[in-house]
Amino acid sequence: MTPAASLLIAALVAPAIAWSLGGQDMVLGRQVPARADAPAVAATTHARAHYVLHCAGCHGVDGAGSKVGYVPDMRGLGDFLRVPGGREFVIKVPGVMGSGLNDAQVAEVTNWILATFARASVPADHQPYDAAEVARARASPMVDVAAARRRIVDRARAIGLALD
Repeated sequence: MTPAASLLIAALVAPAIAWSLGGQDMVLGRQVPARADAPAVAATTHARAHYVLHCAGCHGVDGAGSKVGYVPDMRGLGDFLRVPGGREFVIKVPGVMGSGLNDAQVAEVTNWILATFARASVPADHQPYDAAEVARARASPMVDVAAARRRIVDRARAIGLALD
């Protein structure tokens, strides 16, 4: 089977699977609801290990992301905290909500990213995320991520901040 044929079959089958699992309509398709209680396949206790297992596959081990794949660069993540709505946006994106990490682990990994890769971009008055904040974010998922990001980018531009 050619790669193009495989891709076509996957594109046709994936929405049916998401639909059958009770997914949520999104702008770019249907997403299976994220489960906070979905266990990680590999047990680990360190935020860096969670990042490597659940995030680095897309964002890279250095957090640089990929312009080709439209994967955001985590090294400037702190700039989102400077924009109204940006703090909540950071933890509500589907990659975070669907990572398989529980609320405390999401907070821990996000705080680790901000303290390591994104340290230079974090505002001085930043308060770390906690599990309760992540749980509140998880209770109201974003439906149109692209529109929400566009609003954040527009707000950033209005205050003279360029977000990648």
